[in-house]
Amino acid sequence: MTAAEKEEKEDDSHPYRRPKDAATLILVDRSGNVPKVLVGRRHDKVVFMPGKFVFPGGRVDPSDNRVPVAAPIPKALEKKLVGGSPKIAPSRARALAIAAIREACEETGLCLGKPLKRANGAAAKLDGEWKPFADANLLPDPSGLYLIARAITPPGRVRRFDTRFFTADISAIAHRVEGVVHADAELVELVWVQLGSTSLADLHGMTKLVLKELDARLAAGPLSHSATVPFFHFYGGKMQRDTI
Repeated sequence: MTAAEKEEKEDDSHPYRRPKDAATLILVDRSGNVPKVLVGRRHDKVVFMPGKFVFPGGRVDPSDNRVPVAAPIPKALEKKLVGGSPKIAPSRARALAIAAIREACEETGLCLGKPLKRANGAAAKLDGEWKPFADANLLPDPSGLYLIARAITPPGRVRRFDTRFFTADISAIAHRVEGVVHADAELVELVWVQLGSTSLADLHGMTKLVLKELDARLAAGPLSHSATVPFFHFYGGKMQRDTI
């Protein structure tokens, strides 16, 4: 959903297509006077959103809930993730948080994790998309994630996503994989952009709503899991904004 609706045509033959769980990670640099967020420009030849700036994210994989982690997700974050409707199990909440970390590492080379404190073999069990963590002797760490918003793509779209938008500070980045972003990759460049910048004006409308929420949360002080989280969904053809 981070960029799903704008350029897709409606598919009236499947008005009730069930949305797929997805997660997006917005990395924030607060070292300056104005916070910056990381965006990546998609390849010009990809079918979906060619040449557009997006945030790393994607669908939850079946294995995301089984990946060993450095720390559990905070209970307060879990409570937010299982809120709204349809509700999900705590195991699914964990998978969503882990998916956000996986997608960020896959698409940007920036991996959120913590070093193993003892040789328990956990990192060695990480393979496939998680190999960068094993190579760096890290485990993914969801403890520094905060939920900023939840949004479900409207009925009638070819692709529907139930997306949770997470944010994390750049201090949570424990490892950088070189060569992930290049001219032939899904993301061809990464750019840090100040919140409120006109450079973000071309983002999808829902993503801009989420960034507005993030800006307000950051302006209010340190992030907290107790803050109200907006839940955008559609009912009767109109977008509804509930809170979690």
